[in-house]
Amino acid sequence: MNISKIYRKRIIPEECILLKDDIIVTQNEEILVTKWNTLNPKTAFSHGCSCFFLTEGIKISKIYRSDNTLLYWYCDIVEYSYDPSENAMTFTDLLADVIIYPEGRVKVVDLDELAEALEKHLITKEQMISCLRSLNHLLSLVYRDKFDRLQNKLDSLGL
Repeated sequence: MNISKIYRKRIIPEECILLKDDIIVTQNEEILVTKWNTLNPKTAFSHGCSCFFLTEGIKISKIYRSDNTLLYWYCDIVEYSYDPSENAMTFTDLLADVIIYPEGRVKVVDLDELAEALEKHLITKEQMISCLRSLNHLLSLVYRDKFDRLQNKLDSLGL
């Protein structure tokens, strides 16, 4: 699989966007690494890079300020689908996120949106189960000081 297009699909708010300006740095059966600038100008950050762990349901992003200093690591719980006719990967954000600050503070966010999505039947029971399992896996790595296993994929590429 040699992906040429990436779509980001959100559940809340509902949208699906072609990430036409994202640059694919490397890809294989296990990971897809991209670098990008923000879609909409932000004051807190301007650019970053992401590693999609295709078999783990996790996307980690290294978020940078405009002066190239690290703001934080942003971790999304995702699922993906591949469309061979378009050679495109669509990543669906399953709402639960983890933010890891440079000093080590960890913040889990958007669980209220995850509950709302289930309550309104915007996600399936299977998606909820997958999300919670991937979130638990990610938090287990973080709390056991094993997050560097994920970080190293971006760091080793100089991103």
